[in-house]
Amino acid sequence: MLRALTGALRLPRPWRPLQTRSCASDGAAGDPEIQVRVLAGPDQGITEILMNRPSARNALGNVLVRELLEALARLREDQQVRVLLFRSGVKGVFCAGADLKEREQMSEAEVGIFVQRLRGLMNEIAAFPAPTIAAMDGFALGGGLELALACDLRVAASSAVMGLIETTRGLLPGAGVALAKELIFTGRRLSGAQAQALGLVNHTVPQNEEGNAAYHRARALAQEILPQAPIAVRLGKVAIDRGMDVDIASGMAIEGICYAQNIPTQDRLEGMAAFREKRPPRFVGK
Repeated sequence: MLRALTGALRLPRPWRPLQTRSCASDGAAGDPEIQVRVLAGPDQGITEILMNRPSARNALGNVLVRELLEALARLREDQQVRVLLFRSGVKGVFCAGADLKEREQMSEAEVGIFVQRLRGLMNEIAAFPAPTIAAMDGFALGGGLELALACDLRVAASSAVMGLIETTRGLLPGAGVALAKELIFTGRRLSGAQAQALGLVNHTVPQNEEGNAAYHRARALAQEILPQAPIAVRLGKVAIDRGMDVDIASGMAIEGICYAQNIPTQDRLEGMAAFREKRPPRFVGK
């Protein structure tokens, strides 16, 4: 059993820094629909994916989905990314969901292929090795809300509007179970405060004049993660994500595997030394 679990676990990969750190996705015709921003100074370790498709309110079309997948493939190899934050460059909207105008022009076969790619995108976000945060400063509907739900943590502004509205368009979302079923069956839209009351988001903040209050709160949340030992954080994410899907005994085995991965790290020794010497630890991710 232990050997099988070890083989199945997708544990954090060894240090492999990116050779280049582009500020925009490559290979798209015209202007890129996302930007990848690597923050510096006190925010070093935070990387942002900025969705910026104002003409379609960040709707998930072929180009946007492709650019997101390409960015995630690059960033997952970079151990310097300690927190990945998803945000919008379009005021008043996080992501309006699937691009129905584009989908209307697709054949049934093309729709099937695109939906598979969209599902793959959500899986890649959920499986990203570092913690992920969605900053929802506006509408997050259908696939837009699913994108946020694929993240580990969610922050919403009071002005945000959320809903799994696919059934109101004759479509089917990719989420499920209890609360999700109610939202899917009814197509109901929720405010940021309602979403927090239902446990759909971690934090709700009053919107500001600039329309980026959720982003600022999400960035502050990311700053709380930065000082922690990055390998331990990543392994903790693995243990939680994998442990939720199995029985208690298997979950404990997964936790043990993750702990064993952390034992030989320099950061574990640094943490013990810092405790002994009564000083803040200086973790380096090794």
